[in-house]
Amino acid sequence: MANKKADLAGPGIGDYDELEKILPQDYSPLLTPKETQKAIFAVKNYIEENLCKELNLMMVQVPLIVDVESGVNDMLDRDGSRTPIQFHISNDYDKHPIDAQVVQAATKWKRVALKQFGMKVGEGLCTDMRAVRKDYFLDHDHSCYVDQWDWELVITEEQRNLQYLKEVVEKIWKVLKGAETHVQQLFPQLKTDKYPDLPDKITFLHAEDILDKYPDLPRKQRETETVKEHPAIFIYGVGWTLKDGYPHEMRAPDYDDWVTETKSEDGRPMHGLNGDILVWNPVTKRRHELTSMGIRVNADTLKKQLEITGQIDFLKFPYHQAILNNEIPLCIGGGIGQSRTYMLLLKKAHLGEVSVTVWPKILKDMCRKKNIHVLE
Repeated sequence: MANKKADLAGPGIGDYDELEKILPQDYSPLLTPKETQKAIFAVKNYIEENLCKELNLMMVQVPLIVDVESGVNDMLDRDGSRTPIQFHISNDYDKHPIDAQVVQAATKWKRVALKQFGMKVGEGLCTDMRAVRKDYFLDHDHSCYVDQWDWELVITEEQRNLQYLKEVVEKIWKVLKGAETHVQQLFPQLKTDKYPDLPDKITFLHAEDILDKYPDLPRKQRETETVKEHPAIFIYGVGWTLKDGYPHEMRAPDYDDWVTETKSEDGRPMHGLNGDILVWNPVTKRRHELTSMGIRVNADTLKKQLEITGQIDFLKFPYHQAILNNEIPLCIGGGIGQSRTYMLLLKKAHLGEVSVTVWPKILKDMCRKKNIHVLE
């Protein structure tokens, strides 16, 4: 079970010897660097326009840095393994200073922003979010530099259910599939038998069902085996402790609702109103996560989840108080990885082919030998 525990937190492969075996041996990019840039912005524009249409969102500005005291930064996990970059702003000769953090995601900020922008039920926002996650292991699909379409939508109490979650997932999948079709029309060389298209439909599976099928495998291996069979899946119920004594993956206690009881289609008790979209990546021949999302906690589930994780002291923060006092809307939201999406739809082997950031020399040398052109 040690492998299962190690697999809960900290994304990425974790070893460059392993990564060298995983990167494709016969890779040849289908687009030139110039074509790649054109294709990136074609996909970006399509997704922003159509995501807003499907979910009734509007594009808004989003912070890169936040005040530490606000409590709105995203801690990503609940074990404290990934911490934000923090710095002191000695404003006015330290008479009016600010301690600030670089955002790791805009998850909590978005919920507050729904109120700030006066969003009503059925209305929402989308952001072109940038973040820094300094504690990632840098591999082929994890970077310290994070770009996401972070979105949030106001809902009612009655919509806090599994069926509504699935309806929203299907709308997002329609947009992603449409983006694939759009970019292939612009760049026909992307349509190739070597790298099959995404399926038209997405398959819904609870984390407990995946565990039942692969009880001895760690989480990422379970996901890999599942997407081999179902090339596009939404795994829901992520964060609740499963029957083997581990959650499918660690989730922070103060945004996604992973504690609410639900029922499977055959009537079994389950938990969780959140999940991840994962696909089979035919270039890397691995699982490929595109988005994490969910119905957000209400006052009751926030307290339950903080009690479970032993973080009840978080209730002192303004963000958490706002949820307890029903001062900010009930909502559903998520973050779709931009570079992850470009990497998939443009048939790239490495995130560095579609985003400019820092990579260690060992990784850049490895990519160069495999005909993978990392941007610098």
